[in-house]
Amino acid sequence: MTGQRHAFEYAVLRVVPRVERGEAMNAGVILYCRPLEYLGSQVRLDADRLSALDPRADAEAVARALEAAADCALREDDDLGRRFRWLTAPRSTVVQPGPVHTGLTADPAGETERLFRLLVLPVEA
Repeated sequence: MTGQRHAFEYAVLRVVPRVERGEAMNAGVILYCRPLEYLGSQVRLDADRLSALDPRADAEAVARALEAAADCALREDDDLGRRFRWLTAPRSTVVQPGPVHTGLTADPAGETERLFRLLVLPVEA
């Protein structure tokens, strides 16, 4: 896409099945583009990777928590920026946001998909 590029912010959602150990796996992306009034997310739980980190982890409960974060990004009841800040605020739960990063894009939905493929999906050989 060759349109005007706009600043955006994004964070990776990480699953930390045992908070006390600090081991994490990437499981989603949240992206906010204020100029284009866009807030979007994509999530995917790799149950095999989760089991490798913690064989006792409840994959269904973790998947529900990820989906709840993704659904929150789609709500239309308050300010998008406020919702992004709430979703990316540090927390000590099984689903945690990583640091917020920035970039430029003309297509925030396409950028969400690109970052999801790059940062969450398994690397293909």
